Amino acid sequence: VLENAPEGSVVLSVVATDRDAGPNGDISYQFSQAVGRSHSAFVIDPTSGEIKLTKPLDFEAAENHELSVRATDGGGLSAICKVLVEVVDVNDNVPELVVSSFNSPLPENALPGTVVALFTVRDRDAGANGKISCALEDQLSFSLRSAYKNYYELVTVSALDREETARYILTVTAADVGSPPLTTTQTFTVDISDVNDNAPVFNQTLYTMYVHENNVPTVLIGAVSATDADVGPNAKVIYSLAPAHPTERAPCSCISVNSENGHVFVLRSLDYEQVRQIEVLVSASDAGSPPLSANVTVHLVVVDENDNAPLVLHPSQDSSPPSNELVPMSAEAGYLITKVVAIDADSGQNSWLSYHLLRASDPGLFAVGTQSGEVRLRRAVTERDAVKQKLVILVRDNGRPALSATAALSALLLNDFSDMRLPHSSLSTEDEGGSLTTYLIISLVFVSLLFLTSTAAFVTRK
Repeated sequence: VLENAPEGSVVLSVVATDRDAGPNGDISYQFSQAVGRSHSAFVIDPTSGEIKLTKPLDFEAAENHELSVRATDGGGLSAICKVLVEVVDVNDNVPELVVSSFNSPLPENALPGTVVALFTVRDRDAGANGKISCALEDQLSFSLRSAYKNYYELVTVSALDREETARYILTVTAADVGSPPLTTTQTFTVDISDVNDNAPVFNQTLYTMYVHENNVPTVLIGAVSATDADVGPNAKVIYSLAPAHPTERAPCSCISVNSENGHVFVLRSLDYEQVRQIEVLVSASDAGSPPLSANVTVHLVVVDENDNAPLVLHPSQDSSPPSNELVPMSAEAGYLITKVVAIDADSGQNSWLSYHLLRASDPGLFAVGTQSGEVRLRRAVTERDAVKQKLVILVRDNGRPALSATAALSALLLNDFSDMRLPHSSLSTEDEGGSLTTYLIISLVFVSLLFLTSTAAFVTRK
C-alpha cells in the first residue's frame, strides 16, 4: 500500500468459506489481534471482509503492518488468517540539514580552507527518495566540502576583505533524487571581522596653509584630514607632528596639530623678514595593534604684512647737516642732481616704493621721478634763484596702510665748482657760521703754536 493512500482506500478483501448450510454457513469477519497499534489504521467490513484504511499510512513510522483476521460462522466456529500489509515509500519528506558548528564573525585574514560551518543532511525517505545532494549557491569565496557520509563542511576558498564585503549571505540547498525531488535550504550569515590591514589615507597629498606675519600666538591656520577604511579602534585616527627630515630630532616647535581633529596651529608670532615658509610633516596613526600610519607634508607660507617703513640709503641721513649736491648755474631743465635710493624689507606691493617732493625752497625748480627717485631740475637755473636750495623727498611704500620715510638734501647753485669756499661759508646759517668761526680760531691757534715751537727748537739747535 502506498503510504500516501488516502483514508478509506481498500487494502484487500479476505474471503472465507463454510460448507454448512443455513445460519451455520453465515460468516462474519473481525480483527482478532494486531501487532502494535496497526489495527488502528485499518477497519474490516464484518460482512464482506473488505479491509480499508482509517488514516494514511507512514512508511517512516512503520514499513509494514501485520493483521490477524478471524472469520466466524453462525454456529460459533472460527478460523484465523494473517494479513501482512507492506507500506510502499513515497517521496513525502524533505531533506533535513542539521548544523553542528558555525563560526561567525570570521576574521578577514582567515586563510583559504578555514572551516566556517559543519553540518549533516538526512532524509527519512528510503531508496532514491532518501539520497541527498548539497550545493552552495553563487559563491566565489566559499565552497562545500564533503567530510564524511552526509557530513559537509562550509569552507573559505579565497582571501577575504572586510572593506570590500563585510557580510556574506550563503545559501546551501539540500535536494533528494525523488520524483519530483524535494529540497530544503539553509542560510548562513557570515560576518567578516576587521583586521588592521589599512593605514590612514589623507584626503590631500600636500597641504598649503597661510598665516600673516605678526600673527596672534596659537592661531588656527587650517586642518588636515585622514580616513581609515577599517572599523572600530583600527579606524580611529590620531594626528601628530613628525620630523620633516630624517636628520631632525624633533618637529618644528612653532607649529602644533590637534591629535583628534587635525587642526593646525601656529604657536608663536612669526616675522616674514626672518621666516618666509615652514615645512612640517604631519603623521596620522590608527589605534590598531600594531598601529599603521601615513605622513603628509604641510607647507606653511608666511604672508607679508606692511610692517617695515622704507629705508633711505642715499643720500645718507646719518650726517648732519644734510649732504650738499652741486648744481652749475648753467644747468638746463632735466639736469640730474642726484638719485634717492631706498629699500623696503617687506615684499610684494608692500615693497613697491614711490618718490615724491615733500618740501623745497623753490618747489618749481625741482622734479622727482616717482618710480626712479631721480631728482632733476624742472627748469633752467636763473640768477634770481637762491644759491642754496633745501629739499625733502618723501619715500612711500605701497602697503595698506602705507609707510614712509624722508630724505633731506641741499643743492648748491654755483658758477664755478673750483671755488667752494664762498658758497659754503656764505650759505651757512648763523649757527653754522658761528661753529665754523670757532673751528677756524682753534686751527689758527694750533698752527701758531706749532710754528713757534718749531722756531724755538731750530734756534736752540743752532
